[in-house]
Amino acid sequence: MEIKILGKGCPKCKALEQNTREALKELGITADIEKVQDINKILEYDIMFTPGLVVNGEVKVAGKVASKDEIKEILQQYV
Repeated sequence: MEIKILGKGCPKCKALEQNTREALKELGITADIEKVQDINKILEYDIMFTPGLVVNGEVKVAGKVASKDEIKEILQQYV
């Protein structure tokens, strides 16, 4: 599973990363999380606001901090 956190390192981006790590741990899923901070690469995902959560190339969350439970629901679609 490929996971990317889109954002410039703002507090919301860090919160989304933390929630994602906790969701992965609770589900027992091993995945690398790539932080994408280059604005040009972020724009390739066609999102207007960060943070963003990308799973296997698909934007699943944009412009908000998803809760751990929301992220768990998203990740369960891929296992």
